[in-house]
Amino acid sequence: MLSFYAKENGAGVFKNNVDVGNPKVKGSTVYDKSTKTYTVKGGGYNIWFNRDEFQYAYNKMKGDFTLTAHFEFAGAGKEGHRKIGWMVRASLADTSVHISAVLHGDGLTVLQWRVKPGMNMRDPEDEMRADSGKYTIVQLQRTGKKIIMRVAAKEGAPFVIVGEHEMENLGDEVLAGIFICSHNPDVIEEAKVSDVRIK
Repeated sequence: MLSFYAKENGAGVFKNNVDVGNPKVKGSTVYDKSTKTYTVKGGGYNIWFNRDEFQYAYNKMKGDFTLTAHFEFAGAGKEGHRKIGWMVRASLADTSVHISAVLHGDGLTVLQWRVKPGMNMRDPEDEMRADSGKYTIVQLQRTGKKIIMRVAAKEGAPFVIVGEHEMENLGDEVLAGIFICSHNPDVIEEAKVSDVRIK
């Protein structure tokens, strides 16, 4: 079942922004041209199990690409597992196949995925985790069916590979963009995303 609410306009380099999964608290993505910064706000119970709820700013893309940006939560937040990062999805269905490069509010840094529509996300022991919770720059790269997540602590610092995974069911044309999920259906969380590079 397709479950999302589309905004009328995109933001910055992203042509579309939506609330996927019909979260109780509606989100938004606003681009400030003067600072080249996105303010992303969103609710949602989670991006996990067999369905997702979150705010998403994205483009349709084909072939190989590399996505890089600086992510920073605004404020202390309500939930340790609030999430921001890059996501590549097969569709806007809340049960869609997808893979995500995720920073959590408590510092957890993971690559996570859903391999078939409506399946549960991978179990925690299958997550690929970074060694540090201090990363702010996240990169997600697709080469063929392989998706690689890299992170860096600051601009100019070396990238660290968090993990990689072969995604068989994404298809050539995908949705790719930034997201935020509050991990609490009654709460809205906010993040700043800057230095967005799509190659």
